[in-house]
Amino acid sequence: MTAEKPRRRWTPILLVVIPVWLIVSASVGLWLLFRHEKKEAEKEQARFAQSVSTPLLADDLKKIVTAIGERNPSSEAAAANLSRMASMVEGLLGPSNTGFAVKRHRGPAAWPVLQVTIRGKSEEGPVWVVTSYDSRPGSRGAEANATGLAATFAAAQAMASDKPARSIHFAFVPHLNDPESPVLESTTVLRDLMWEHAPSAVLAVEAMGDAESLWLTSRDVDALPLSKVEGLGKIVGAEVACLGGDSDLASILFEMDVPAVRVATRAILTPDEPDDREPFAPTVSGSTGRLVELIRRCAGVTSH
Repeated sequence: MTAEKPRRRWTPILLVVIPVWLIVSASVGLWLLFRHEKKEAEKEQARFAQSVSTPLLADDLKKIVTAIGERNPSSEAAAANLSRMASMVEGLLGPSNTGFAVKRHRGPAAWPVLQVTIRGKSEEGPVWVVTSYDSRPGSRGAEANATGLAATFAAAQAMASDKPARSIHFAFVPHLNDPESPVLESTTVLRDLMWEHAPSAVLAVEAMGDAESLWLTSRDVDALPLSKVEGLGKIVGAEVACLGGDSDLASILFEMDVPAVRVATRAILTPDEPDDREPFAPTVSGSTGRLVELIRRCAGVTSH
Protein backbone atom coordinates (compact mmCIF):
# COMPACT_ATOMS: atom_id res chain seq x y z
CA MET A 1 0.00 0.00 0.00
CA THR A 2 2.78 2.47 0.87
CA ALA A 3 4.40 2.02 -2.58
CA GLU A 4 1.21 3.23 -4.33
CA LYS A 5 1.07 6.63 -2.61
CA PRO A 6 4.09 8.27 -4.35
CA ARG A 7 2.77 7.06 -7.72
CA ARG A 8 -0.66 8.55 -7.07
CA ARG A 9 0.94 11.82 -5.97
CA TRP A 10 2.92 12.12 -9.22
CA THR A 11 0.13 11.02 -11.56
CA PRO A 12 -1.78 14.38 -11.66
CA ILE A 13 1.49 16.27 -12.14
CA LEU A 14 2.52 14.07 -15.05
CA LEU A 15 -0.94 14.44 -16.61
CA VAL A 16 -0.34 18.20 -16.73
CA VAL A 17 3.39 18.30 -17.46
CA ILE A 18 3.47 15.82 -20.37
CA PRO A 19 0.79 17.56 -22.53
CA VAL A 20 2.36 20.97 -21.84
CA TRP A 21 5.79 19.64 -22.80
CA LEU A 22 4.37 18.15 -26.01
CA ILE A 23 2.70 21.45 -26.95
CA VAL A 24 5.81 23.51 -26.18
CA SER A 25 8.16 21.16 -28.05
CA ALA A 26 5.82 21.02 -31.06
CA SER A 27 5.57 24.82 -31.12
CA VAL A 28 9.34 25.21 -30.93
CA GLY A 29 9.76 22.60 -33.66
CA LEU A 30 7.31 24.39 -35.97
CA TRP A 31 9.00 27.74 -35.30
CA LEU A 32 12.39 26.28 -36.17
CA LEU A 33 10.95 24.67 -39.31
CA PHE A 34 9.37 27.92 -40.54
CA ARG A 35 12.55 29.84 -39.73
CA HIS A 36 14.63 27.32 -41.68
CA GLU A 37 12.23 27.43 -44.67
CA LYS A 38 12.30 31.23 -44.68
CA LYS A 39 16.11 31.27 -44.65
CA GLU A 40 16.27 28.68 -47.41
CA ALA A 41 13.82 30.67 -49.55
CA GLU A 42 15.84 33.84 -49.09
CA LYS A 43 19.05 31.95 -49.90
CA GLU A 44 17.55 30.51 -53.11
CA GLN A 45 16.39 33.90 -54.35
CA ALA A 46 19.74 35.56 -53.70
CA ARG A 47 21.63 32.68 -55.31
CA PHE A 48 19.82 32.61 -58.63
CA ALA A 49 19.01 36.27 -59.40
CA GLN A 50 20.37 37.45 -62.76
CA SER A 51 20.20 40.66 -64.78
CA VAL A 52 18.13 41.07 -67.93
CA SER A 53 20.27 39.48 -70.65
CA THR A 54 19.80 39.85 -74.40
CA PRO A 55 21.41 36.43 -75.17
CA LEU A 56 19.18 34.68 -72.62
CA LEU A 57 16.10 36.46 -73.95
CA ALA A 58 17.08 35.47 -77.49
CA ASP A 59 17.37 31.85 -76.36
CA ASP A 60 13.98 31.92 -74.59
CA LEU A 61 12.28 33.52 -77.60
CA LYS A 62 13.77 30.94 -79.96
CA LYS A 63 12.57 28.09 -77.74
CA ILE A 64 9.04 29.49 -77.49
CA VAL A 65 8.55 30.54 -81.12
CA THR A 66 10.62 27.96 -83.00
CA ALA A 67 11.17 24.91 -80.80
CA ILE A 68 7.70 24.85 -79.20
CA GLY A 69 5.67 26.87 -81.70
CA GLU A 70 1.87 26.87 -81.75
CA ARG A 71 0.48 26.20 -78.27
CA ASN A 72 -3.25 25.96 -77.61
CA PRO A 73 -5.98 23.28 -77.38
CA SER A 74 -7.02 23.59 -81.05
CA SER A 75 -5.21 20.39 -82.11
CA GLU A 76 -3.45 17.45 -80.50
CA ALA A 77 -0.01 18.75 -81.50
CA ALA A 78 -0.70 22.32 -80.34
CA ALA A 79 -2.12 20.99 -77.05
CA ALA A 80 1.06 18.98 -76.47
CA ASN A 81 3.06 22.17 -77.13
CA LEU A 82 0.96 24.04 -74.55
CA SER A 83 1.96 21.38 -72.00
CA ARG A 84 5.60 21.79 -73.04
CA MET A 85 5.25 25.52 -72.52
CA ALA A 86 3.95 25.01 -68.99
CA SER A 87 6.93 22.76 -68.29
CA MET A 88 9.29 25.43 -69.63
CA VAL A 89 7.80 28.01 -67.22
CA GLU A 90 8.38 25.64 -64.30
CA GLY A 91 11.86 24.70 -65.47
CA LEU A 92 13.13 28.25 -66.01
CA LEU A 93 11.79 29.66 -62.76
CA GLY A 94 11.88 26.58 -60.54
CA PRO A 95 14.42 25.34 -57.95
CA SER A 96 16.92 23.94 -60.48
CA ASN A 97 17.23 27.27 -62.32
CA THR A 98 16.06 30.58 -60.82
CA GLY A 99 15.17 29.00 -57.47
CA PHE A 100 11.50 29.88 -57.05
CA ALA A 101 8.93 27.49 -55.67
CA VAL A 102 6.45 27.30 -58.56
CA LYS A 103 2.82 26.91 -57.46
CA ARG A 104 0.46 25.04 -59.79
CA HIS A 105 -3.18 26.09 -59.57
CA ARG A 106 -5.69 23.84 -61.32
CA GLY A 107 -7.09 25.48 -64.42
CA PRO A 108 -10.36 24.69 -66.21
CA ALA A 109 -8.74 22.09 -68.50
CA ALA A 110 -5.46 20.16 -68.45
CA TRP A 111 -3.22 23.21 -68.05
CA PRO A 112 -2.44 25.04 -64.80
CA VAL A 113 -2.19 28.68 -63.81
CA LEU A 114 1.42 28.96 -62.59
CA GLN A 115 2.65 31.37 -59.91
CA VAL A 116 5.93 32.45 -58.32
CA THR A 117 6.28 34.99 -55.52
CA ILE A 118 8.81 37.48 -54.19
CA ARG A 119 7.79 38.16 -50.59
CA GLY A 120 7.62 41.79 -49.52
CA LYS A 121 7.73 43.44 -46.12
CA SER A 122 3.92 43.58 -46.25
CA GLU A 123 1.35 41.17 -47.68
CA GLU A 124 -1.11 44.02 -48.13
CA GLY A 125 -1.55 45.56 -51.57
CA PRO A 126 0.64 43.12 -53.52
CA VAL A 127 1.72 43.70 -57.12
CA TRP A 128 0.73 41.11 -59.72
CA VAL A 129 2.55 40.65 -63.03
CA VAL A 130 0.50 38.39 -65.28
CA THR A 131 0.91 37.03 -68.79
CA SER A 132 -0.37 34.22 -71.01
CA TYR A 133 1.60 31.26 -72.32
CA ASP A 134 -0.61 30.20 -75.24
CA SER A 135 -0.86 31.35 -78.87
CA ARG A 136 -3.58 31.87 -81.47
CA PRO A 137 -4.66 28.83 -83.51
CA GLY A 138 -2.45 28.40 -86.55
CA SER A 139 0.20 30.76 -85.18
CA ARG A 140 3.56 30.38 -83.46
CA GLY A 141 2.60 33.35 -81.28
CA ALA A 142 5.65 35.62 -81.44
CA GLU A 143 4.13 38.91 -80.26
CA ALA A 144 1.04 37.16 -78.87
CA ASN A 145 2.58 36.19 -76.64
CA ALA A 146 6.20 34.95 -76.74
CA THR A 147 7.57 38.47 -76.19
CA GLY A 148 5.33 39.10 -73.17
CA LEU A 149 6.14 35.68 -71.76
CA ALA A 150 9.91 36.01 -72.22
CA ALA A 151 9.86 39.52 -70.74
CA THR A 152 8.00 38.25 -67.67
CA PHE A 153 10.50 35.38 -67.26
CA ALA A 154 13.39 37.84 -67.40
CA ALA A 155 11.71 40.24 -64.96
CA ALA A 156 11.14 37.48 -62.40
CA GLN A 157 14.75 36.32 -62.77
CA ALA A 158 16.15 39.86 -62.48
CA MET A 159 14.11 40.64 -59.36
CA ALA A 160 14.56 37.32 -57.52
CA SER A 161 16.74 38.86 -54.78
CA ASP A 162 14.81 42.16 -54.48
CA LYS A 163 13.39 43.19 -51.10
CA PRO A 164 10.14 44.95 -52.06
CA ALA A 165 7.83 46.79 -49.69
CA ARG A 166 4.90 44.89 -51.25
CA SER A 167 4.93 41.25 -52.34
CA ILE A 168 5.23 40.61 -56.08
CA HIS A 169 3.40 37.70 -57.71
CA PHE A 170 4.21 36.55 -61.23
CA ALA A 171 1.40 34.52 -62.80
CA PHE A 172 1.17 32.62 -66.09
CA VAL A 173 -2.24 31.87 -67.61
CA PRO A 174 -2.76 29.02 -70.14
CA HIS A 175 -5.71 30.44 -72.06
CA LEU A 176 -6.08 33.87 -73.65
CA ASN A 177 -5.11 34.04 -77.32
CA ASP A 178 -7.27 31.14 -78.53
CA PRO A 179 -10.88 32.42 -78.41
CA GLU A 180 -12.23 28.85 -78.35
CA SER A 181 -10.29 27.96 -75.19
CA PRO A 182 -11.71 28.49 -71.65
CA VAL A 183 -10.39 32.06 -71.32
CA LEU A 184 -12.92 33.32 -68.76
CA GLU A 185 -12.50 30.23 -66.59
CA SER A 186 -8.69 30.65 -66.54
CA THR A 187 -8.87 34.35 -65.71
CA THR A 188 -11.41 33.59 -62.98
CA VAL A 189 -8.86 31.28 -61.33
CA LEU A 190 -6.34 34.13 -61.55
CA ARG A 191 -8.83 36.68 -60.17
CA ASP A 192 -9.63 34.45 -57.19
CA LEU A 193 -5.91 34.12 -56.37
CA MET A 194 -5.49 37.90 -56.45
CA TRP A 195 -8.28 38.67 -54.03
CA GLU A 196 -6.71 36.89 -51.07
CA HIS A 197 -5.10 40.32 -50.58
CA ALA A 198 -6.53 43.09 -52.75
CA PRO A 199 -3.77 44.04 -55.25
CA SER A 200 -2.41 47.57 -55.46
CA ALA A 201 -1.30 47.01 -59.07
CA VAL A 202 -1.89 44.40 -61.77
CA LEU A 203 0.33 44.48 -64.87
CA ALA A 204 -0.85 42.37 -67.82
CA VAL A 205 2.21 41.90 -70.05
CA GLU A 206 2.01 41.20 -73.78
CA ALA A 207 3.48 42.27 -77.16
CA MET A 208 6.87 43.56 -75.94
CA GLY A 209 8.84 43.30 -79.20
CA ASP A 210 7.82 46.31 -81.29
CA ALA A 211 9.84 49.01 -79.44
CA GLU A 212 11.61 49.66 -76.15
CA SER A 213 9.21 52.33 -74.86
CA LEU A 214 6.21 50.97 -72.92
CA TRP A 215 2.55 51.57 -73.69
CA LEU A 216 0.33 51.51 -70.59
CA THR A 217 -3.41 51.12 -71.15
CA SER A 218 -6.16 50.82 -68.56
CA ARG A 219 -9.84 51.56 -68.18
CA ASP A 220 -9.07 52.37 -64.54
CA VAL A 221 -7.75 55.94 -64.76
CA ASP A 222 -6.54 55.79 -61.15
CA ALA A 223 -4.51 52.58 -61.56
CA LEU A 224 -1.20 52.86 -59.67
CA PRO A 225 1.14 51.96 -62.58
CA LEU A 226 -0.13 54.92 -64.61
CA SER A 227 1.46 57.26 -62.08
CA LYS A 228 4.78 55.38 -62.23
CA VAL A 229 5.47 55.38 -65.98
CA GLU A 230 7.46 58.62 -66.29
CA GLY A 231 10.66 58.02 -68.26
CA LEU A 232 9.62 54.45 -69.14
CA GLY A 233 6.92 55.04 -71.74
CA LYS A 234 3.50 56.62 -72.10
CA ILE A 235 -0.17 56.17 -71.29
CA VAL A 236 -2.20 55.20 -74.37
CA GLY A 237 -5.97 55.21 -74.77
CA ALA A 238 -7.79 51.89 -75.07
CA GLU A 239 -9.20 52.95 -78.43
CA VAL A 240 -5.61 53.05 -79.76
CA ALA A 241 -4.04 50.06 -77.99
CA CYS A 242 -6.99 47.68 -78.09
CA LEU A 243 -8.48 48.79 -81.42
CA GLY A 244 -11.98 48.73 -80.00
CA GLY A 245 -11.68 45.13 -78.78
CA ASP A 246 -11.90 43.82 -75.24
CA SER A 247 -10.16 40.45 -75.57
CA ASP A 248 -6.85 41.48 -74.02
CA LEU A 249 -6.04 40.22 -70.53
CA ALA A 250 -6.21 43.64 -68.86
CA SER A 251 -9.72 44.30 -70.23
CA ILE A 252 -10.98 40.87 -69.17
CA LEU A 253 -9.63 41.38 -65.65
CA PHE A 254 -11.09 44.90 -65.51
CA GLU A 255 -14.53 43.41 -66.18
CA MET A 256 -13.89 41.24 -63.10
CA ASP A 257 -13.24 44.35 -60.96
CA VAL A 258 -9.45 43.89 -61.06
CA PRO A 259 -7.54 47.19 -61.60
CA ALA A 260 -5.44 45.78 -64.45
CA VAL A 261 -3.10 47.73 -66.74
CA ARG A 262 -2.00 46.42 -70.14
CA VAL A 263 1.78 46.73 -70.54
CA ALA A 264 3.04 46.38 -74.12
CA THR A 265 4.93 48.29 -76.79
CA ARG A 266 2.22 48.26 -79.47
CA ALA A 267 -1.49 47.74 -80.11
CA ILE A 268 -3.00 44.26 -79.92
CA LEU A 269 -2.59 42.12 -83.03
CA THR A 270 -5.45 42.08 -85.51
CA PRO A 271 -6.93 38.65 -86.37
CA ASP A 272 -5.36 38.61 -89.83
CA GLU A 273 -1.93 39.85 -88.77
CA PRO A 274 0.87 37.24 -89.16
CA ASP A 275 2.69 36.40 -85.94
CA ASP A 276 5.33 33.79 -86.70
CA ARG A 277 8.57 35.76 -87.13
CA GLU A 278 11.08 35.40 -84.31
CA PRO A 279 11.26 38.73 -82.39
CA PHE A 280 14.37 40.93 -82.25
CA ALA A 281 15.87 40.11 -78.85
CA PRO A 282 17.68 43.45 -78.21
CA THR A 283 14.36 45.30 -78.52
CA VAL A 284 12.65 42.89 -76.13
CA SER A 285 15.61 43.30 -73.76
CA GLY A 286 15.17 47.08 -73.78
CA SER A 287 11.42 46.94 -73.10
CA THR A 288 11.99 44.29 -70.42
CA GLY A 289 14.42 46.56 -68.56
CA ARG A 290 11.69 49.20 -68.47
CA LEU A 291 9.16 46.62 -67.28
CA VAL A 292 11.47 45.66 -64.40
CA GLU A 293 11.78 49.31 -63.35
CA LEU A 294 8.00 49.77 -63.52
CA ILE A 295 7.42 46.72 -61.30
CA ARG A 296 10.00 47.97 -58.82
CA ARG A 297 8.36 51.39 -58.64
CA CYS A 298 4.94 49.83 -58.02
CA ALA A 299 6.26 47.38 -55.40
CA GLY A 300 8.38 49.93 -53.52
CA VAL A 301 11.83 48.50 -54.21
CA THR A 302 14.16 51.24 -52.93
CA SER A 303 17.52 49.62 -53.74
CA HIS A 304 18.71 46.67 -55.85
